[in-house]
Amino acid sequence: MRLYVLARHGESVLNQEGRVNGDPAVPGPLTEPGRENARLLGLELRGLPLDACVHTRFGRTLETARIALEGRGVPFIEDELLDDVRVGELEGWTVDEYRDWKRDHVRADRFPGGESLDEAARRYATAYRNLLERPYERILVICHEIPIRYALNVAGGSEDLALATHEDSERSAGERTRTSKGFRPTGPKPVAFANSATPAFPGYRVEP
Repeated sequence: MRLYVLARHGESVLNQEGRVNGDPAVPGPLTEPGRENARLLGLELRGLPLDACVHTRFGRTLETARIALEGRGVPFIEDELLDDVRVGELEGWTVDEYRDWKRDHVRADRFPGGESLDEAARRYATAYRNLLERPYERILVICHEIPIRYALNVAGGSEDLALATHEDSERSAGERTRTSKGFRPTGPKPVAFANSATPAFPGYRVEP
């Protein structure tokens, strides 16, 4: 049986400051609570054999992976398709400013100098399909709130990828809760998909 374990990175200084970040070149190391989140993730996964760990170009995902898997010898694979949403000129804006911009636009509208949420969803769909083609049985994926939220909402039967708000997803507790409105990934607590049940997002064509 193939197993895909998805986990969000630990809390970063940018999370703590309440600022959006879609550029992997911008430093955003983990806070001490974030490093503790990563250590707890490692404890939760210590009994699970892993063939590989996929992370994004963002340092906070790699830092989480290194702490969680320290001493295990699991190979790391960087996948930019799972990078956080490319917010362009909104880089460094506060979360409130980001939400104000979103309220005045639709998912198909691109962030100035960046991509649209629809484009990000297609990118994530491609990334999840690519996971199925990797020659591994058990993969840990450490990425970001939005690609995990999209996957969990689809797995939960929702036709709306964006049910949870960013505010819901940034709670400090390293837990995942499920509500009547969808899944809320709120820290690096892992969730898993077995076999080839990696989500394909309805209405989002997988790019070749």
